[in-house]
Amino acid sequence: MTITYRDEKDFSASDLQELFQSVNWLSAKYPDRLKRALDHCETVFTAWDQDKLVGLVNAIDDDELTAYVHYLCVNPEYQGMGIGKELLRRIKEKYKSFLYIILIAENEPLIQYYRQNGFEYIDGRYVIMIQNG
Repeated sequence: MTITYRDEKDFSASDLQELFQSVNWLSAKYPDRLKRALDHCETVFTAWDQDKLVGLVNAIDDDELTAYVHYLCVNPEYQGMGIGKELLRRIKEKYKSFLYIILIAENEPLIQYYRQNGFEYIDGRYVIMIQNG
């Protein structure tokens, strides 16, 4: 199996739905909205096994100082193969001149994963949000 990486937004709503369903993310319920949202992001890197979307990372940036990584998603059947690490490497390379690359880790295993990939946990910071829907 050969995984190929792309920086084009050449995925369909159904490609996204299948990937996001594989990790049980709420966004999978809204494939058309998800597609539109990702089409409007500054950066989307994808990983493909032939014509199957198996991984994705995206970032939203202010074009100068800060990039926010919103999704890092790898189909569980493909986890442990270095796909997430490669997607993060591409994000870090693209935004190496920015002061900050920020992301949210929702649990301790993710904190450890991101630490292993060069991110630093900052104690005393809190995520605050409103979830509609």
